Amino acid sequence: MGAALALSERGKGLTAPNPNVGCVIVRDGHVVGRGWTQPGGRPHAEAMALAEAGEKSRGATCFVTLEPCAHESPRGPACSDLLIAAGVARVIIALGDPDPRTDGDGIERLRRSGIEVVTDVRDGDARRAMTGFLTRQGLGRPHVTLKLAMSLDGAVAMGDGTSKWITGPEARAHAHVERARHEAILVGRATLEADEPALDVRLAGIEGRSPRRFVLSREKAASGWEVLRRPADIFGLKGVDHLLVEGGMATAAAFLAEDLVDRLLLYRAPILIGAGRTLPDIGLADLPDAHRRWILHDARRLGSDRVEVYERAKGQV
Repeated sequence: MGAALALSERGKGLTAPNPNVGCVIVRDGHVVGRGWTQPGGRPHAEAMALAEAGEKSRGATCFVTLEPCAHESPRGPACSDLLIAAGVARVIIALGDPDPRTDGDGIERLRRSGIEVVTDVRDGDARRAMTGFLTRQGLGRPHVTLKLAMSLDGAVAMGDGTSKWITGPEARAHAHVERARHEAILVGRATLEADEPALDVRLAGIEGRSPRRFVLSREKAASGWEVLRRPADIFGLKGVDHLLVEGGMATAAAFLAEDLVDRLLLYRAPILIGAGRTLPDIGLADLPDAHRRWILHDARRLGSDRVEVYERAKGQV
């Protein structure tokens, strides 16, 4: 299942509105097929893995990160039917599919055909891997990551607003990888006007994964930009399961104040700024309310900098 989860990450930011699923088919102790959801949502992971395995699928075990779909589409047959036709003997599933078109029907269909089904294997890891799809299904909006680069004393910019560059090249490269894993990226109008950011992916080999660009503004945007008038407008976004909020301070505060941030991506540089700019009011009334809202998920060194990833402790789907 770990291999299937790793494969699912290859499609993150590319498969919306479909989930980024990973699949591994094993027979006689050997991997005979691998697959992950392709850009645009098709083919599905199971279809890819079955095509690679061919006749070796018969009697094999299929490890898949999400319940195989039970609904047919003009773009392809149901994956549960494909697995039955291929003659697999056993299907190991990480997580059930909340899509009402499947939601248990895929598992039931497999069992009725005589296939052994095991569920809830590394379901927590699968939930994290497919959090964009699950947030869309559960809350009707994209999963939101807020990125902040800051000094040791918590400043996100100099007193005059200068913020290029707080972090070093390794941290900035990591941020480009994060961009590639999101369908959309957003900044505030002040950031757009002051920095004229490209917000593209500038890493060799993945330049084609640059996200759609949004600006939070009440005014019309320049060509190549899409406008959101307020944070709550993310509920109306189509084809976006992962949204990266990258600046500036007022925009970050607005998303935090409306409790629309699911993940914090904090880059800390080993510098002191002093009298720098920090986040404005985020609607916090009492200090105790600030505690137990975020859980540290990952932390690592990036050159001389450090990245910390926090996930929200409440309201997870």
